[in-house]
Amino acid sequence: MRLVFIVMVLAPLIVAAETGYVTDKLILGLHQAEDTSDRAFRSLESGQAVEILSRDRNYAHVQLPDGTQGYVKAAYLVYEKPAKLIVAEAQAEAARLASELEEIRQAFSGPAATIEALQQKSADLQAQLDDRTAQLAEIGTQNDDLRSRQQDYRYSLPLSWVAGAIGACLIAGFLCGLWWVDQRSRKRHGGIRIY
Repeated sequence: MRLVFIVMVLAPLIVAAETGYVTDKLILGLHQAEDTSDRAFRSLESGQAVEILSRDRNYAHVQLPDGTQGYVKAAYLVYEKPAKLIVAEAQAEAARLASELEEIRQAFSGPAATIEALQQKSADLQAQLDDRTAQLAEIGTQNDDLRSRQQDYRYSLPLSWVAGAIGACLIAGFLCGLWWVDQRSRKRHGGIRIY
């Protein structure tokens, strides 16, 4: 029996402290009296975190983050954060993230301008490369055409050469003809030239 009594006396001390929250839309009075029959010496708003030191069916002995201890009605304590606190934390986190995003945007505005300038320069160089590639393709087409023409006229001579050769042959033929006629005439007349 003594053991049961000791366990019951020490049980509140053995139980690990839990964190509880005051429920939404509520102002809860913190009292000195264990049964909260006295006047509240402090008001707790919804979402206020408290450490629950001990708790029975009706009342809870709590400690605030600043070390203040007192009693509250246990029915108004919950173990999950109320929506008001979750929303406030989410809004604070959203504001922090928006601020961080703006800082990152400002930090990257300089490199972004450099990247944009490099992209523009790259586009200009690509356009020049495309122009050069088109010119090269055109030169390649002309080269192929010239090679084809060279193949077609491989064994032919230019007209000026042919005309020159014919003219030279005619002149040479005429001169050879004159010489032959002169030789024949001399033979007939005993070496004397008669025309």
